[in-house]
Amino acid sequence: MSPEPENAYDRYEQSRKLQCRAHQQIPGGCHTYAKGDDQFPMLSPGFIARGKGCHVWDVDGNEFIEYGMGCRAVTLGHAFEPVVSAVAESLTLGTNFTRPAAIEVECAEMLLSMIPTAEMCKFAKDGSTVTTAALKLARAHTGRDKIALCQDHPFFAIHDWFIGTTGIPAGIPDAVRDQSLMFRYNDPESIEYLFKKFPGQIAAIILEPAKYSDPEDHFLHRAREICHQNGALFILDEMITGFRWHNGGAQTSYDIEPDLSTFGKALANGFSASALVGKREFMQAAGLYHDRQRVFALSTTHGAETPGLAAAIATMRFYQENPVIEVLQRQGAKLAASLREIVSSHGLEDSIQIIGKPCNLIFTSTDGDGQRSQFFRALLMQELIRGGVLGPSLVISYSHSDEDIAQTSVAFDKALVVYKAALAEGVEKYLLGPPTQIVYQDRNDVAFQSPPRAFHPAQ
Repeated sequence: MSPEPENAYDRYEQSRKLQCRAHQQIPGGCHTYAKGDDQFPMLSPGFIARGKGCHVWDVDGNEFIEYGMGCRAVTLGHAFEPVVSAVAESLTLGTNFTRPAAIEVECAEMLLSMIPTAEMCKFAKDGSTVTTAALKLARAHTGRDKIALCQDHPFFAIHDWFIGTTGIPAGIPDAVRDQSLMFRYNDPESIEYLFKKFPGQIAAIILEPAKYSDPEDHFLHRAREICHQNGALFILDEMITGFRWHNGGAQTSYDIEPDLSTFGKALANGFSASALVGKREFMQAAGLYHDRQRVFALSTTHGAETPGLAAAIATMRFYQENPVIEVLQRQGAKLAASLREIVSSHGLEDSIQIIGKPCNLIFTSTDGDGQRSQFFRALLMQELIRGGVLGPSLVISYSHSDEDIAQTSVAFDKALVVYKAALAEGVEKYLLGPPTQIVYQDRNDVAFQSPPRAFHPAQ
């Protein structure tokens, strides 16, 4: 990893200059809120120049072991050769035409062969598009307007039906917000309550199969049963769990059959490809050859752009021919065990926890009173970055080697020395700049209400 210069701010000089330019042209300085300046400590790389495997280099030339891997989209590794080669070959043939490309059929057949419960599919570029299309099909099928979504799962779509339920509903009409209802994960009674309160009005429920813990007491099966008893559809959002839990998605792991489900992120190892899949009786309403009312579910110019589908095919083929899921589980388990041992060695079990399934780990950070703290989260991220680890989470990839895990453990051990000192002496003494922020907040923190200037500690 890159050595720390005498003046730590000098390490990110080019990043800061680029950040200043970016905020003049781009609201938020980037195009994904999770990648924004307020989600990372001040002392961190602002822009990534390139990546290989699980390592990335920023625009200043600093090297890091990366976790999170493109918001969980890159499961195999950056610039993964089989995927890159497939995309490069597809580019020589053109990318978009006035009629469908044959690769659309090939990709659809491969995806449907991997998802046992799916009979038809439609491709798009992002997760929001396909989750929203799933709800449209459910509403058309049932003739109902309301939908219920799991409040324990942090993101379903950029669209009004979801954002209207968060802490930043500006610009969303009340009439739209009123159609979205909330229930709790592992709480079937909360689902039953909604169906009793709004009889004959709920078109579907949508949730992730799991987040950081498995469903309890056959929760998914009970939730589906409640839906079907009340004439509603059961939709699973597998943007994260798909191609991490099992080659056939978490629905295969948990032996649950959804009516519709959505995939993306790892589907194409970070290239833009997402999919709505489901039972024929619901999906075919978006097609041509039937006598039912048509549903304009998905129609996007770039939805079946050939490079993204080539990446998806190459990714799925690699999954079929290699033990990707097993490696994610094994390496994630090694990482979790090592970090938990380090936390224990510092006596910080009450302040830091490593939680989640091995393939989808995160860390929690609390203050001296045991309360979740964005200050201490920022401090831990800052110190990990000093040690050459870019880790907003601990989400691992197929490319994370034993050596990467060992280096991560060393960085974590050093970071906890500072964390423990901050608990005793005050986090403000050790954190450079403001704490990280929560995305769903109504107003920007005061530290982010003025555009960034030249990167200098005094500013």
